[in-house]
Amino acid sequence: MKKKKGPRINVILECIFCRENLKNNKNGVSRYLTSKNRKNTPNKLQLNKYCFCCKKSTLHKEIR
Repeated sequence: MKKKKGPRINVILECIFCRENLKNNKNGVSRYLTSKNRKNTPNKLQLNKYCFCCKKSTLHKEIR
């Protein structure tokens, strides 16, 4: 079966506040899996998502 080579790719969003305070945070780091269109958004994706570690809505940035 042939893979599609379309403009849509999967990305991982990670909470920046959990990443900065990784030693103080015992729950770990909040991560979300989503997809984006390479042609429409060539830059790294940044979204406000709910962080279950911080228990509030925080900024999540694309990694990798």
